[in-house]
Amino acid sequence: MSKRIFVIGGGAAGMCAAIYSARNGADVTILEKNDRLGKKLSMTGNGRCNLTNLDMREEYYNLSARARMKEWLGIYGVEDVICFMKSLGVVVKSEDGYIYPASGQAQTVVNALKNEIDRLGVEVIYNQQFKAVSRCDDGRHKLLIKTATAEYMADECVISTGSLSGAKSTLSTGDGYYICSQIGMNIKKTYPALVGFKVDPEEMMPENGVRTISEISFTLGNEAIATEYGELQITKDGISGIPVMQASREIVRFVEEKKPVYAVINFFPDYDDEDFKSLKNDMLRLKDDRTLAEFLNGFANSNVNDMVLSRMKLSPTMRMKNISVSMADCILDNYRNLKLKLSESYGYQASQVTTGGVSLGDVGSDLSYKKLPGVYLAGEILDVDGRCGGYNLQWAFTSGSIAGTAASI
Repeated sequence: MSKRIFVIGGGAAGMCAAIYSARNGADVTILEKNDRLGKKLSMTGNGRCNLTNLDMREEYYNLSARARMKEWLGIYGVEDVICFMKSLGVVVKSEDGYIYPASGQAQTVVNALKNEIDRLGVEVIYNQQFKAVSRCDDGRHKLLIKTATAEYMADECVISTGSLSGAKSTLSTGDGYYICSQIGMNIKKTYPALVGFKVDPEEMMPENGVRTISEISFTLGNEAIATEYGELQITKDGISGIPVMQASREIVRFVEEKKPVYAVINFFPDYDDEDFKSLKNDMLRLKDDRTLAEFLNGFANSNVNDMVLSRMKLSPTMRMKNISVSMADCILDNYRNLKLKLSESYGYQASQVTTGGVSLGDVGSDLSYKKLPGVYLAGEILDVDGRCGGYNLQWAFTSGSIAGTAASI
């Protein structure tokens, strides 16, 4: 008689777990809180779905997960994800090592997973709010699973309820953390990650948005805690973009604790100190009758120029001939060292993942919960988060495959 397995949560990790369990001959049911599977997955990577990355290393994950990630990636790594996609009929392509579906559409992946789930005869029950899991005393099954409207008997279950991150429409409420804590799991404090930040209301920001390639460093007081490079987005109330999101995993805890965290922006990251000094000298030869606005016109983005001048309380109509060399030099130096105080993150709804969650000390190599036989975990509910670039979906597929396989054996 085949095992009766329930997968709680129909995201990427849950669908993967269901497929691997069903391929091993298990009788699988997915309990999904939404009205369809893969709602969050369909939005991943701006709708393009960065599946994994050829440059896959454990150090691209949170510090507390790295030792375990080496083991888990050795069990199910990048090539396994690519082969899994191939088994679903999804052609993939590499863009500088970033692996995407060739279609360029996340919905392609969602549809392929859903088609395989249907083909394998996996039952999906929608609009099911998970409430509890406990030992079963009917003598035939191990577990009793309760939702808001029903009870189910299971031999094994995989909890993949996700995290707190995601738009309201994904129903990412983090309720799985509470349920896991009720059965004895340790939950590490959570914070939104891969997220942008609001700046202190006193900071003078551009009214219109700016996108620019920059180097951005983050300091806690005077101590540097993260540095990233890439396309920075500056808005009228904060900063975002890939370099900010990459660093967010290192700094969000300090920001949320209201510690003095600053972003220091270098708008000329491709210039070393000597090159920038030479550039400034070339610019200072233009110190004539032109206005400050005219002087800076070809130097940087006009919105950045306005931001620098407003922060220095200088009028763009001032004539360069009336500005001292030292002041002009100081103006230009701002483009290498513009400092912004951060006030808070944009929150879980704007974040891609959550840092924190179920402690990895509570699970074995097969992602089984040590204190309640038959319970496995997969995906974001665990204390694993990675950088942008396919690392978090890699974890979804890695954990889903490991948990789903182990549950079905």
